[in-house]
Amino acid sequence: MAFETLAETLKKNGFTVSIFETKEEAAEYLNRTIDDRTIGCGGSMTLQELEILPRLATHNEVFAHKAGAKDANQIMEQAMKAEVYLMSANAISEQDGAILNIDGMGNRVSSSLYGHKKVYMVAGKNKISPDFHSALMRLRNVVAPKNAQRLQRNTPCAIKGDRCYDCDCKDRICNALVVHYKKIRSMDMEVVLINEELGY
Repeated sequence: MAFETLAETLKKNGFTVSIFETKEEAAEYLNRTIDDRTIGCGGSMTLQELEILPRLATHNEVFAHKAGAKDANQIMEQAMKAEVYLMSANAISEQDGAILNIDGMGNRVSSSLYGHKKVYMVAGKNKISPDFHSALMRLRNVVAPKNAQRLQRNTPCAIKGDRCYDCDCKDRICNALVVHYKKIRSMDMEVVLINEELGY
């Protein structure tokens, strides 16, 4: 996939953009660039596949919770106060460069809006959708069901694994949607595009 056109659109929206062919190259860049910082991280299969957090932890202080852990809430609070925040982008609209993220707890999306010196959003080529509508449909019918299954949630989308049912379940993980039409003014934001399929 040629990312150049999308990169130009994202830059017009105020984001810094880095492009890499492989997850190894992206991980090396992040490990080299982020040094001696406090780092917060939301749950992300993309970052897990990059295997970046253990590397960063050797020369940074990293706050990354595990779902179901007893200290998860405490770590999420520490992550919200970190200098740098790492997350994936659930979907990016190629047409207008809008970045969409959906969340159940709210920790990831809130950290994408305020409180950090810099936020990195990492996305594989599978996260790119032609336009806003298809990006939103990707969140509801691909991202949320797969993450609900991974987290073993008792929701219709996790049980059936096919689409969003707009349920009222207490285990629902798509409680908040944040769209970045432009970069937030109060902090640096960088989109890291990788020419591989990563995460959901």
